[in-house]
Amino acid sequence: MKRFYVASSFKNIDTVRYVSNELKNKGYIQTYDWTQNERVSTVEDLKEIGQKERNAVLEADFIIVLLPAGKGSHIEFGIALGQGKRIYLYSQDDEVNKFETTSTFYHLPEVKKCIGTIAELIAAVTE
Repeated sequence: MKRFYVASSFKNIDTVRYVSNELKNKGYIQTYDWTQNERVSTVEDLKEIGQKERNAVLEADFIIVLLPAGKGSHIEFGIALGQGKRIYLYSQDDEVNKFETTSTFYHLPEVKKCIGTIAELIAAVTE
């Protein structure tokens, strides 16, 4: 279980890169680095990136979802869930357990919730 994909929103791009680099330094393989994409301006660009991201989720042994995340990240979450992959759901605070902000899918057994620091997330993934 060494291949991974990190899903999140553009506002978390630095954290996505940090987590990805930490895992790669520990011998893990990133299936796709969406942070290298520029902002797109056409539907064709969206289609191409969507195919790459879908394939990356399918090729990954596990995915990490860094909250807050957008609709694309939640679709990637759903693809991984449908494929029976391990999902690490990261939140700096306890929003994943607050009834007003949670999702039913966050609480399934395939989802390992990681609440706290990025260092704690990396430790949970690599243990």
